[in-house]
This record gives sequence, C-alpha cells and structure tokens, in this order.
Amino acid sequence: MNIMLLLEMAAGAAPDRLALGERADGLSYEHLYDLAGRAAADFQGLGVERVVYAAESSPALPVALFGAAWAGKPFVPVHYRLADHRLRLIASRQVPAVLLCDAGTEHRFAGIDGLTLVTVGGFLTSITSITGITGITGITGLEPLAPEWSQDPEDIAVLLHTSGTSGEPKAAVLRHRHLTNYVLGAVEFLGASEDEASLVSVPPYHIAGISAILTSVYGGRRLVQLPSFAPDEWMFIARREGITHAMTVPTMLSRILDELDPATNGDGAGLPSVRHLSYGGGRMPVPVITRALSLLPGVDFVNAYGLTETSSSIAVLTPDDHREALASDDPQVRNRLGSVGQPLPSVEITVRGRDGEVVAPHTRGEIWVRGEQVSGEYHGKEDSGPGEGWFATNDEGYFDDSGYLYVEGRLDDVIVRGGENLSPGEIEDVLLEHPVVRECAVVGIRDEEWGEVVAAVVVPHDGHVADKQELSDFVVAHLRSSRRPAVIDIRSSLPMGDSGKVLKRVLRDELAAQTQKGLPM
Repeated sequence: MNIMLLLEMAAGAAPDRLALGERADGLSYEHLYDLAGRAAADFQGLGVERVVYAAESSPALPVALFGAAWAGKPFVPVHYRLADHRLRLIASRQVPAVLLCDAGTEHRFAGIDGLTLVTVGGFLTSITSITGITGITGITGLEPLAPEWSQDPEDIAVLLHTSGTSGEPKAAVLRHRHLTNYVLGAVEFLGASEDEASLVSVPPYHIAGISAILTSVYGGRRLVQLPSFAPDEWMFIARREGITHAMTVPTMLSRILDELDPATNGDGAGLPSVRHLSYGGGRMPVPVITRALSLLPGVDFVNAYGLTETSSSIAVLTPDDHREALASDDPQVRNRLGSVGQPLPSVEITVRGRDGEVVAPHTRGEIWVRGEQVSGEYHGKEDSGPGEGWFATNDEGYFDDSGYLYVEGRLDDVIVRGGENLSPGEIEDVLLEHPVVRECAVVGIRDEEWGEVVAAVVVPHDGHVADKQELSDFVVAHLRSSRRPAVIDIRSSLPMGDSGKVLKRVLRDELAAQTQKGLPM
C-alpha cells in the first residue's frame, strides 16, 4: 500500500472538503490531489531519485510529500537550520535529487553536483491565495502523472534524519507499510466533521509533522500550518481559524498556558474552539499538565508517546485517563498524569534490563517495541537491533502494575552519581513545583569524586528572583540528598530546538565549559 492511497480515497469521497489552509481560501482535497499529480510529473521528468524538503512548513510540504509518493521517490525532509556544512553533507548524500528550499537560501546548496534547486515559491506560484505570489509557473503548468503509483509496501516513503545538532547524521527508513499501518490503525476514514481543523506547529523534519499530514488527510480534518512556533501567534491562529485539534510538545504547551493564564498576565480568554490537544516529543512535567487541565477543563488532552523509528505514537494516555487521574485521591492513579498511558493495540512494548530480559513492574529499564508500524531501520546501516522485530528505543522507562508506561528520558541522559542512577525527570518535576520556577532542565556534569553530579538550569517566572539554596533544599525535601543539585544555573531561557525540545547536549557542554573555567553559576 502506498501513502497516496490515503489522499486518493479522501479526494474521491470528499473532493470539495477543505484539506489545507485557511477557511476563506484553502485547498480542497480534489485540488491537493491534482497538485500532487503535477508534482509527481515534475519529479519524474527531472530524473531524480529523491525529493528533499529543506524549508519551513507551507502548502508545498504536503504537495511534495504526496507527489514524491506518486512518483515513487523517497521524500527527505531535512533540518534547514543546521549549520551549512552539516546541511550540505546531508543534501549531498541524496543526489541525484530535487531540493525545495525557501527563497534566499539557495546559496546554502550551491555547487552540489546532482542537486536540482527549486524554491518553495517557484514550486507552487499559482496558488496566490496562499503563497501571495502571482503568475502561473512551477508544477501548475504540467499535466498530472497517470495515477499508477507503486503498490509495493516495501518502497521507501520517507527518510527522516534523527540526529540533531551533533553526531553523524542518521536517516530512519519509513516504508509505505510502516506509515499506512500507523494511519489505518489510528484514524477513522473521514471520521472528522467538516468544521474540524488541526493546527500543526512542529517542523517538517519531525515525525509528528509527517504523521499530522497523513492522519489529517485520511481523517478528513483541515490542516493549518504554523511555520514557526510563537505562543501568541499560535493562539491567534487557533482562535481565528476555529482550530479544534492541535499537537504541541511540553515546552510549547507551557508557553501557551502563560499566554492564557491571568496569573502570568495572560488574557484569560481561553481557546473556545479547541476540543482536543495532544502532546508528545518530550517528557511532560506533571505540574504543566495539571495546570493545563485546570485552565482548559473542556479540552480532551492526550499524551502520545512515539519515536521517528516507530512512525509516530505507540502509547497513549487518553482524555479519560487524564480526568480520572486528576480527580483521584489514590496516589497510584494520580501518578498516571506523569505516564504516557498504555500501548496501542497494534504494538507490543516491553521494558528490559541490560541482559535483555523483561523486568518486573516498577523496575526501570530500556523500552523495546515491535509492530507493523515500527521500522527501527537506518539507511545504509546494517541492522544491529535485538532481532525478532524488536526495536530498542534507548528510552528509559517502566510499567506500573496497571500497565501504564512511564518514560524517564533517554538512557544517555541518566545521571550516574557514585554508581547510583538518577532520573533527571523526577528532579525537574520537583523544581517545577516551586512557585518561582517557570522552566528547568536537569543534566549530569562530570565530577572527580562522584563521576557525575546533578546540574539544574532554572528559568524563573517574570518578575521573580530564584534563590539557589532555597531551590536546592526544596529538591532534597521532596526527594533525598543524592538528588541535590550540585550546580544551579539561573537563566532567562533554555536552548530549544525547532521542535521545542530542550537541547540538553548544549546545556551539558555549556555547563562543563563554565565549570572548567571556574565561572560562577
């Protein structure tokens, strides 16, 4: 099965329904399908092997994604804000390829043999209502390719690079069968009502950005794109466009709540049209989701845990789970607000120790997963996984007695202090309970005596001053002395990636450098 089938079915059953863009002048499913066919003709005529997307989210993104699938070309969205040398390295590995980029960034790819450059504006210049560019050029002057795309489920649909700002770039292989299995298992065909709209603010190279396109198209929900996240702009679009569904990462949600909460000078007007808000892409601090449930009591919240290599979500904490946990006096039930819920029926998840054996509930280990949507394959690299279809995620977690999964973070982020493994997440949760703390991140830094010690980077609420000793004592009072931060660094902001994740590797490097130089923190 090809992901093009998802669009073909929607265009055939609901051709006039809006698929993409604003209510006033968005693209219908029929129009999106037509443009995908023209893009496919363009890609095939260029004689390239891959379609690379190195630009912000725009209508060109879903057109290029489906056009690539129609033409039988792998689609490769890349991190366009990488340093030039890293971006050129990734791009050069895709040739012969066509690369879509934002106008004014062509120089970043100049001189790469086998790379055909096309600006996003030049790709779809006839859609004046969306691009604001007049004239009829680009793919709109072509005849759509005949609808005879490959049905081989093993064809590569998407290559997603999982390496962020350092390390050797690594491309996860998502085949058509992985993505279609995920969509068909997660979404009812045209199950959305015509007034529903989904706001997507994650970047194109994030698996959530790709899965949002596919699930919205198949489910019949209009997709509204926010090229780069800012909380005030997010709220403006949500209200103007009658957004009913949205996905954020925890840091995004925290900043949206600041814009809403009168206690932080928010406008208090709420989000009247929003019915469903999912979050993922990082560990959700319990104080943040508790605050969200209080400020937005009519919204269905869903915690969706997944990875690039699993084609998106593999476990879900449902709206009922959220409400039951919030209302419960039972500590075990209440704790579920800090979980990612239970595995989807389509996957198996286990937690295993270093010996590869499944561990008991409440015992931490590495999370393993398998299922039809799970790839775990990297382009050009031999399979070094555990076998039998299992993918070892490198995430640390545990199950409780009721089958709820708790994700503590990346195994690489675990702090080993004097032989004891410490979870940064539990320390972050405590710090966020302090009334002065708006955001925080906890990492381990090297120490001659202990091997590693706890370092906390704290961002206070506006107008508040954080006292380091008070924060340190606060952690010990709620946990124990081994969790006391040896270093507390007060800052005005945390380094964030485009997807809203805190860049802990950057923090570790900065704190290590400050420590070596003897700078105060």
